[in-house]
Amino acid sequence: MPRTSGVEAAVEWVSGLSRLTSLRYFNLYRLLMTSVLLALVLGFPGQIRFGDYSQELFSRTALAYWLFAIVVMLGADRLLPGAATRLTFGVLADIVFLTVLTFASGGVGSGLPFLHVVVLAFAALVGQGQLAVFYAAVASLAMLFEQAMQWIALNGDASSFVHVGIISVGFFATAIAVRLLARRVIANESLAFERGRDLSEQVRLNERVIRDMEDGVLVVDPHGHVRQANPQAHRLLDPLMPRPVTLADFSPELETLLSGAAAPERERVLVLDLPARPAALRVRCVPAGGPGGHLLFIEDLARLREQARQIKLAALGRLTASMAHEIRNPLSAISQAAELLQDERRAETQVRLTRIICDNSQRLDRLVSDVLELGRRDRAEPELLDFGACLRTFADELAMRDPSVRSRLRIDAPPNAMIWFDRGHLHQVLWNLVINALRYAGPGAEAVRLIVRAGDDASFLDIVDDGPGIDVATRAHLFEPFFTTHSRGTGLGLYIARELSDANGATLDFVDNSPGAHFRLRGMNRSWDGEWNVGDRNVN
Repeated sequence: MPRTSGVEAAVEWVSGLSRLTSLRYFNLYRLLMTSVLLALVLGFPGQIRFGDYSQELFSRTALAYWLFAIVVMLGADRLLPGAATRLTFGVLADIVFLTVLTFASGGVGSGLPFLHVVVLAFAALVGQGQLAVFYAAVASLAMLFEQAMQWIALNGDASSFVHVGIISVGFFATAIAVRLLARRVIANESLAFERGRDLSEQVRLNERVIRDMEDGVLVVDPHGHVRQANPQAHRLLDPLMPRPVTLADFSPELETLLSGAAAPERERVLVLDLPARPAALRVRCVPAGGPGGHLLFIEDLARLREQARQIKLAALGRLTASMAHEIRNPLSAISQAAELLQDERRAETQVRLTRIICDNSQRLDRLVSDVLELGRRDRAEPELLDFGACLRTFADELAMRDPSVRSRLRIDAPPNAMIWFDRGHLHQVLWNLVINALRYAGPGAEAVRLIVRAGDDASFLDIVDDGPGIDVATRAHLFEPFFTTHSRGTGLGLYIARELSDANGATLDFVDNSPGAHFRLRGMNRSWDGEWNVGDRNVN
């Protein structure tokens, strides 16, 4: 309600101001009209006649009308309260003067009654439809009175009343039509004002958002002039001038970089090195559309690196806390077994305690190895590999440890399947996925299937086993670190597999139970231009 009331008040104020302006134009029209009438009567005496009744009455009325128009134009009507009162006073005076002029010129045959139409139309527009019908009624009564006086004074023909009636109908038609038009204008004016208000609020909001952004923002027109810049852009670019105007004033290096870049009509990502800054700036240039120009987003790579470092430190803290918990249990078992081993004399008990120590030592070794492998995810060196050949080599390596793998594992790979992956990372991903599948699959032939499909820009590897599958409760935690359902597992296998896949621009997901577990690895089958950075593709 407060906003609506404010809009209505503002619209009323603007409407009042517009009415005063229109009233001045109405007064100017009255002065011009009376000046023309007076010039025709006094400038050409006896040559131009508007009627046959009373030339002297016509001349005196025209002079009085002209004087009235001058007085009103000079502001004498401002003594009256409000624009509506001033308009009503002027319109009634116009009707009186025009009626007298019509009477003096011999009646409706002179054509002067049609000047009422202009007055009524002006009055309806200036008054925005208010009292328009009232003005038409007064004008009609005045014309009927004038015709009655003509009929009495000159014994005129009663048929002239028909002409007056037709003219009066025209008065009402004009008043009603202009009144409807005025109401339509008022509605459009209110709507335009409210839309303008909303647009102004939106512009202020956008300026506030741009001003408070952490990234620098520059709005550059097609001629290189900076139309808008937020404080962060000033801080990052450190302009050469106190009040920069062009892009070159902000940074000649940035202007040179943009002018030398190709494809100005497309979005580009550029790197700007400034000698005065310890780290480079990443500039994203987006076409502004319409008449042209660009929108530049400037990011401080030092800030981004600091944010990435903080995220890594937080993740490392969580990983360290989880590792401390995971390592504590095997260490307790080892310590207790060693203490018992010192006191135990029986050989069979020594063997059991020794096995406990060895098993937990191996578990700690696997845990440390997995964490070290996770730490090497950022050092990916991808190359274009023959997917099928890598799978067959990996299967041969497994078969050397367990000959049953040759019958339990089936590989379906087309000869043209390629994948863009780090060779060591791919081996680790396959090891974690295939070992898990073999662990839960049945002992029969082809219990685990490795199916490779080659697409237009990516290759897919489906790892499917015939085991019991994964229940719904476990699926939500599959790729969480240190989550495992195996008594001897570290809980890092699937987590490391996904992290290494992400580091190579690939994705690893659990698909469904088919009926056993079904995982899918998707990797690019061709290289791309750019830099490798923790699995992201940064275009230069």
